[in-house]
Amino acid sequence: MKQFIPNKILMLLILLSVSWRSSAQTDIDAIMMEKNAFCAGGMYTYSSWKNYWEGTLKRSNENIGSITTQMIGVMGNYGVGKKLNLLFNIPYVATKASAGTLHGMSGVQDLSLMIKYRPVNKKIGDARVAVFGIAGGSTPLANYVADFLPLSIGSRSTTAMARLMLDYYYNSKWFATASATYVYRSNIKIDRNSYYTDELILSNEVQMPNAATFNVRAGYRTQWWIAEAVFNNWTTLGGFDMTRNNMPFPSNRMNATALGINLKYVLKKVPQLSLTGGANQIIAGRNMGQSLTANGGVFYVFDFSR
Repeated sequence: MKQFIPNKILMLLILLSVSWRSSAQTDIDAIMMEKNAFCAGGMYTYSSWKNYWEGTLKRSNENIGSITTQMIGVMGNYGVGKKLNLLFNIPYVATKASAGTLHGMSGVQDLSLMIKYRPVNKKIGDARVAVFGIAGGSTPLANYVADFLPLSIGSRSTTAMARLMLDYYYNSKWFATASATYVYRSNIKIDRNSYYTDELILSNEVQMPNAATFNVRAGYRTQWWIAEAVFNNWTTLGGFDMTRNNMPFPSNRMNATALGINLKYVLKKVPQLSLTGGANQIIAGRNMGQSLTANGGVFYVFDFSR
């Protein structure tokens, strides 16, 4: 089954990528870079699953064992102004199966570009309320194979996304952030002239269903620390279920609900440097692996206003 990695952005690779990364001034949090400041760094992500949902049936498959996915991502965020940030992300992904004859795949995946705009940032008593609009997309950087799930490194679909986000920040410590995202995915072409969904398709073009995500995060946020709990839901708006004992297909309906935690620490002696970490567990899904994911990253802020 396909493993989506926050980057994605979809997440989705986006695609789910989009949603489960640590807090480091990303497109899914309520943190903005100051004008002429550039935050850049790298993140390592490890994900593994053995059990998965074949449609709504939860099972395992000894022919593939456990599927692991490792990702090294380079990402950055530039503050055009206090209200406007530009973000990018480039991941290198490698997959592996612990059993059977299927070989893992590896390579550079998709380039993601985002615009993050904060039109409202208003103080109300001891609280501050902010509204964000985020838009962007992703496109493959290599001609990797999409039709080899669950070991493909991505869907090779060009995506576009739009997100509305609301952040409530109380007493300069406690916060809650909620967002909703719509993801458009372009059709892809595969290396065969026919395939079967719920009917026989005599073509090498696959119609990719669009998707929607909902994300809620809450916790403690100061200048030096962030600790948050995260709820994320990814829903494919269409597609079809895997058939019994068959390999997944790029246009399957892939739904997932996950719970996670994220941490961020800014070094007081070197405030430009921050460390991030986090983990999440898929608790419900459809045509998805029940993955446990952990990540860590290092980021540095460069001040170009000087």
